[in-house]
Amino acid sequence: MTVLERPSPSEIRRARIDNPKKRERDLAIELGISEAELVAAHCGVSARRIEPRVSDLLLNMEAVGEVMALTRNESAVHEKIGVYENVHVGTRSAMTLGANIDLRIFPDQWVHGFAVEKQDGETVRRSLQFFDAAGEAVHKIHLRPASNLEAYGKVLDLLACEDQSQTLQVKPKEIVARDPSDATPDDLRERWGAMTDVHQFVGILRKLNLSRHDAVSMVGDDYARQLDLSSLQALFAHVVEQEVPIMCFVGNHGCIQIHSGPVQNIKPMGPWINVMDETFHLHLRQDHICELWFVRKPNKDGHVTSIEAYDSERRMIIQFFGKRKEGQGERDDWRMIAENLPAIVRSHAA
Repeated sequence: MTVLERPSPSEIRRARIDNPKKRERDLAIELGISEAELVAAHCGVSARRIEPRVSDLLLNMEAVGEVMALTRNESAVHEKIGVYENVHVGTRSAMTLGANIDLRIFPDQWVHGFAVEKQDGETVRRSLQFFDAAGEAVHKIHLRPASNLEAYGKVLDLLACEDQSQTLQVKPKEIVARDPSDATPDDLRERWGAMTDVHQFVGILRKLNLSRHDAVSMVGDDYARQLDLSSLQALFAHVVEQEVPIMCFVGNHGCIQIHSGPVQNIKPMGPWINVMDETFHLHLRQDHICELWFVRKPNKDGHVTSIEAYDSERRMIIQFFGKRKEGQGERDDWRMIAENLPAIVRSHAA
């Protein structure tokens, strides 16, 4: 088998010049490299390496003011315009709980960082981009016209990195093999029904050695039922028409980004369904969604209902809830919409 040589930094930059409108992620795939390697090839030209120190970044971003936060996975891109505020940092996780930018961050997945500048006519577009060990993006921050450039410069100085080489060592994607679970539906239902807080769900999955998809497909229709894929567009139509505020979660293994509030401007385009609101943009590949689920979890205030989309590898793409605060019951209008989305009838044998 012939091993193809990876392109040199100069070849990567030439490919970027030859394909100015192609998205970095798509161009990297075409070149057989990671997106982080593509960015690294521009160090000293239009990019510089920075240290991916999450605590220092978050604690100093509020002074930069209004920015756009972007978190994505293979099938969904979630963008929020706002300020990095109400920050809580720790060694294993960090959070921003701002009015618009609401993040759950896992710092050990932030391995490579870059500050990038792009010339767009007379405008310079600036961004901070962070990647995992495999060179896949975990989070990006794009400056806006109202951003404070002096404060931004201080962030870059704080995160300064001595290594400015144009090549990057990335690791192959980790594929974690999980031993088959011996959990039974009764085991799962007993623990599921005893939940008093939805955050206990992760512990249940760990205890029973189940994936999230394993659990929703095993637990039974009273707690989780599969929906017809047409339910997604119906969901958007209902929450827009009835002005129901929702929570929309999109994440990867390094960051989860949350929108809380109404959605208004829905624009389908080819396989994409797009939300194009003032401070929230969502780009979702409908053709990547293989399963859609209605999920109900008990808590001390009653129960919480979510709509969850999974891809062909049974990975979570996106998750929707009705907007609520801890200690509040679920909104009746959200529950009514979710409970009446068309379901797939499972046969008795299934």
